[in-house]
Amino acid sequence: MSIEFLPSPLGFGSAPLGNMYRAIPEEEAIATVQAVWDHGIRYFDTAPFYGAGLAESRLGQVLTAHPRDEFVLSTKVGRLILDEIEDPAARGLGEKGGLFEHGRPNKIVYDYSADGARRSIEDSLERLGLDRIDIVWVHDVAPDFHGDEWPAVYDQARTGAFRALQQLRDEGVIRGWGLGVNRVEPLEVTLELDEPRPDAFLLAGRYTLLDHRRALQRLMPEAVEQNVDIVVGGPYSSGITAGGDHFEYEEASRAVVDKVERIRALCEQYGISVKAAALQFSLAHRATRAVIPGSSRPSHAAEDVAAIGEKIPVEFWTALRQESLIAPDAPVPAS
Repeated sequence: MSIEFLPSPLGFGSAPLGNMYRAIPEEEAIATVQAVWDHGIRYFDTAPFYGAGLAESRLGQVLTAHPRDEFVLSTKVGRLILDEIEDPAARGLGEKGGLFEHGRPNKIVYDYSADGARRSIEDSLERLGLDRIDIVWVHDVAPDFHGDEWPAVYDQARTGAFRALQQLRDEGVIRGWGLGVNRVEPLEVTLELDEPRPDAFLLAGRYTLLDHRRALQRLMPEAVEQNVDIVVGGPYSSGITAGGDHFEYEEASRAVVDKVERIRALCEQYGISVKAAALQFSLAHRATRAVIPGSSRPSHAAEDVAAIGEKIPVEFWTALRQESLIAPDAPVPAS
């Protein structure tokens, strides 16, 4: 079980296109996707949650102009977007309820059932304007959105959405499925299941320069053992390592800012970009199949492509270890 069909180790995460943090003009959003395409990136990830369907519709405006066999697409299930209008601040989506306050005002409800997963896929296809999805992730079935109730919610997904997606994969309707989360716990639990068996996980923010120690201990080695690929979302840790001021979708703390400044100082010392360090660190583990940084600015696509190919001296990684900025046993790229 894996997703070896991904075209390259660099993809594009479309969460910012859902008006994350700010209202993005339509032309800027479309130009961003077009720039990603023009720079050769052919894996695109999205979700209904991103702006209540806004990111999917914006992504589709560009992708529908290209042959379907030329790109890989993933989206997510677990939430349904309703026609009903609701104040985004009242959506009841945990601490991140205001993350897409500038997105569409449609009401969003959780639904991790088998029928809910199938309906979500149908709705996503309509918003995207496409006829198929390659990978489907079960979205946010984790403590950060469901608190202490997450094990019960996870069990609903295990007996509902998980089984529906496995059936769709076995029937050839989709090419793979897994979980898309910001926390390690549900992925560790899933690897203990006899069935259903996922092909891969999308793990956002938990195998990055700033936060990787827990994933490194158990999740990543077990994923390698079971041939379950990891797609690393949020490799810039909500933007803080790419020049932004957010970490964990909130304003970064002074401790996080200080750590980033120490990493940035080493990058300057060795003449490399922070983006290159971030992307190449996440890709260095054998479990990682791809990284999918997000962006809402056209210029960032060229930066991400350049960062993947940038040469980083081995001494840089040694310096990170010596300053305890990465775990001693974290894999790093070859010189």
